[in-house]
Amino acid sequence: MGFYQFVYLFFAYSFLGWLGEVVTTAVRKRRYQDRGVLNGPLCILYGVGGLTVSFALGELQQSWVFLFGLSAIYATVLEWVAGHLLERVSGTRWWDYSDEWFNLDGYICLGASFLWGALSVITIKWGNPLLLALFGLIPVTVRTVAIWVLLVVFAIDAVGTVLTMLGLRYRWPPAEAVENRLANLTLRAGMWILGSVENRMAKAHPALTFEHHKKAKTTVFAAGCSPYKIVLLFFIGAFLGDVIETIFCRITAGYWMSRSSVVWGPFSIVWGLAIALVTLLLYRYKDKSASWLFVAGTLLGGAYEYLCSVFTEVVFGAVFWDYSQIPFNLGGRINLLYCFFWGFAAVAWFKVLYPPISDLIERLPRRAGTVLTWALCLFMVADIAVSSLALMRYNARIEGVPAQNSLQVYLDEHYDDARMQAVYPKAVHTG
Repeated sequence: MGFYQFVYLFFAYSFLGWLGEVVTTAVRKRRYQDRGVLNGPLCILYGVGGLTVSFALGELQQSWVFLFGLSAIYATVLEWVAGHLLERVSGTRWWDYSDEWFNLDGYICLGASFLWGALSVITIKWGNPLLLALFGLIPVTVRTVAIWVLLVVFAIDAVGTVLTMLGLRYRWPPAEAVENRLANLTLRAGMWILGSVENRMAKAHPALTFEHHKKAKTTVFAAGCSPYKIVLLFFIGAFLGDVIETIFCRITAGYWMSRSSVVWGPFSIVWGLAIALVTLLLYRYKDKSASWLFVAGTLLGGAYEYLCSVFTEVVFGAVFWDYSQIPFNLGGRINLLYCFFWGFAAVAWFKVLYPPISDLIERLPRRAGTVLTWALCLFMVADIAVSSLALMRYNARIEGVPAQNSLQVYLDEHYDDARMQAVYPKAVHTG
């Protein structure tokens, strides 16, 4: 599936989701109500959800049960994140499942999760083939132009909506205060767009507020669940994950092997992202029972590992782990035993490891902590970039493609087959 097909499916599912929401609301309330966040007839949650299950779970279309289950998890997480994000920037709820059974924060519930799973099965089994067949009937030039026009309009709409929800309209200087004529006209046009967006959103959802909420200042570095803490937890998780997996392989396989995801340093990106994401998602629930955290960790960890397996195979053309020989596995990407490990890891993280690590991070001086975090980010960006290029070149060498420029020659000299096999001993080339 190419770029234009992905973008086309995004807009198609976003529109179909918006249409379904509008029709459902009209039937229930006997009146029209725009259910989208944007000005255009799009619900991007459906578009993102449709692309996610299409990318990650397309190979499961013959396994309805697993397709249903994993789709429900992915879509539920997306709905939870979207709900809290919208509440944070707009000051109100856009939907509320508080009256439904088995709901969490009123943003997700068991019934909605089952609906998401069913819609995802329909998407993979029938939706994608039908929509892509229709896409193929459109002349190439027409669909190419249409896709780019839609992208430009969507970008303008999205920027205007985000700026309005952030309350920037109330913090800009009035147009009369701008002396330059061109700047004055530009500012007036921008204010008109923001005003139109706000009026449309207020009519669609009267409870919306557009005030800019200022965060209370704190002298503690990376307090609570701040971005700086999440970044540092990523690095700590990436390092600890690499060490734990290396020791585990030594015990089970009988020899030492690299479990790093990158060519510079002992860092497992999968573990680092897992720690960062689980902290973001479950931070407010860290005081819940161990059994609750175990179930959440098992479900989220299994879905996350499956998505990572698909992503790395599609992007890098290699399989970095294979559980085909372990009972109760799904395509060799995940297995029941290791899903339970994710659950135990979630309990251990929040009940044992997170409190002292969080306290240690918050003890860092603000300036030193900020500099350290940004330095680590720059290092990891470079590390991931070099690792990605080295992996792609490694795959090209396996396929017999000679170096064609100075960069590829450099990669061949410094990241030859021996070094790549030492860093990624379990990687299997898939093309």
